[in-house]
Amino acid sequence: MRPRRISLDRLLLAALLLLALPAGAVRAADPDALWKIVHDRCVPHATAGEGPAPCSFVDLAGGYAVLKDIRGATQFLLIPTARIAGIESPAILLPGAANYWQAAWAARRFVDERAGRSLPRQDIGLAINAASRRSQNQLHIHIDCLRPDVIAALAAKAGEIGTGWTRVPLPPAGHPYLARRIDGPDLAGVDPFRLVADSLPGAAADMGGQTLVLAGAGFGAGQEGFYLLDDHVDPAQPARGWGEELLDHDCAVLEEKP
Repeated sequence: MRPRRISLDRLLLAALLLLALPAGAVRAADPDALWKIVHDRCVPHATAGEGPAPCSFVDLAGGYAVLKDIRGATQFLLIPTARIAGIESPAILLPGAANYWQAAWAARRFVDERAGRSLPRQDIGLAINAASRRSQNQLHIHIDCLRPDVIAALAAKAGEIGTGWTRVPLPPAGHPYLARRIDGPDLAGVDPFRLVADSLPGAAADMGGQTLVLAGAGFGAGQEGFYLLDDHVDPAQPARGWGEELLDHDCAVLEEKP
């Protein structure tokens, strides 16, 4: 039995190392690495009552796992335990579909644990890349710190962002995202996938071309909420469609605040 255990550990290590490669290299090497980790290791372990390893958390009833990404000190991934390719999958818009964004926002506690303190909500972001801008063929939401310049840019535009869509240029590239405000401390009853599909003309027919970022926000007087940001793939601008650019896998906000 010992040789088999060592073999599985080596396979897991190889899969995790693939995630550290550039996106194109990961796609060419094994675009199913995330699915294999969750489906073949995390879920069987959790089902057998052996804990979630190598994931940090598995919710069998909720249908998702949380995995520490090998990149960055604080980055985690929310991954469905069902086979869902990505943002283009019709399953995410079906009636009664799981709200993976709500689960991902709750999973920011793992970012806090790695950071060693509870981060303000406006320092945390969730992101999903467009279908052509991702490296893995299993839906995953990135959970990590936001770039400090993105936090500052959103704060500066707070008075202009309401419940309708507004164009807001954001670093690092400076191209505009569509932004709207969501009120409430969490996402109970609000699914960003459905919100984009229902309120942006043409988005429902082209979900695979969208990239979504959810940024925690505070609106004064103790009111909590979010900024939902949407961009789309543009063949003339290769940098677009990659909302993960707004996250900071070095989590520089840790150095700026005590």
